[in-house]
Order: sequence, then structure tokens, then C-alpha cells
Amino acid sequence: VQLQASGGGSVQAGDSLRLSCTASGRTIRNYYMGWFRQAPGKEREFVATVTRGGSGASYADSVKGRFTISRDNAKNMVYLQMNSLKPEDTAVYYCAASSSVLSASQDLTSYNYWGQGTLVTVSS
Repeated sequence: VQLQASGGGSVQAGDSLRLSCTASGRTIRNYYMGWFRQAPGKEREFVATVTRGGSGASYADSVKGRFTISRDNAKNMVYLQMNSLKPEDTAVYYCAASSSVLSASQDLTSYNYWGQGTLVTVSS
């Protein structure tokens, strides 16, 4: 499955953005999906994950209550709604897919498909 993230941009603190992940090649119904981010000079970190059917999700503590992950399997799309953005949310955001037997995971090593990232810059 090929993944492409989009929707990034430059915003002010407190603003909102919605990232989209477009999948192609295979249906994403068979994959749990995740969003990760990598800030300059830092390692890639978990942001959010959603189960195959979309009924379950988990989040990094740093984004809990502000970000929402969702998916539309019919459209082969995954989304990350980001509200109340903070300067520390500045990073390149990546979507990822996993064919693992798990229902979802915060561990980036469990993901075997990655898309190109989209840059989010939040200024104070």
C-alpha cells in the first residue's frame, strides 16, 4: 500500500489543521493506521493510532484531547484533526500502515508502510 500525507502548513498557536493520508494500491481495511511526527533534531514519535474498523484509537499524552484520528475505509483515507495547536507540535507528520496481527500499536517498528511526510509549523 502506498501512502501520501497532505494538509500541512504554517499556522498560529491555537489554530487547527486537518491532515489527510491518501492510500493507494490496496484497501486500508486490512491495516491499522497511525500518525507519527518528527521534529528537527528529534526522533520520530508516536502521535495516534486507529484500529482497522475505526472504533478504537489511542493517542500520545502530548496530543490527547487536542488531536483526533479517524479513517474512511470506503475512501481509503485516514485523517488527523489537530486543534489548539502549540509551537511544540511543529514537525513533519507521517502516516503509516501496519499489517500486523495486533489491533493497533504505538510502536513505530510495528508499521511496515510509510508515506512521505507533511510539514506542520506552529508559531507563537
